[in-house]
Amino acid sequence: MTIRSLTLALSIPAALAACATPPAQVLDSMEPHAFEIAVQRGRFDLQCPAAQPSLLSRELAPPLIEGPRFVGVSRGIFTIGVAGCGQQRSYQIICPQGGYGCFSADTLGNLR
Repeated sequence: MTIRSLTLALSIPAALAACATPPAQVLDSMEPHAFEIAVQRGRFDLQCPAAQPSLLSRELAPPLIEGPRFVGVSRGIFTIGVAGCGQQRSYQIICPQGGYGCFSADTLGNLR
């Protein structure tokens, strides 16, 4: 590999990172859909149409796979509590960046 191609290979990721959206802004864009998924699941699990969500935590996790030929996607991880009708549950919601929606990853020990 020549110096020129090495410089080019190292400068492209740096240039792309400079154009990246700040993590807080990425999480802000995912949050409404994460809440929607948690509320739907919580209302069903609790059998309580009046159940309401609250954000417990959120983070932007790096890609699981990073290599020279393939890079995975970052994902927002939201922990959302849903409470109503004298009950409460917590859900971990995963939202892939640039993906087509969020999904509930687990029930965080909400087994009956």
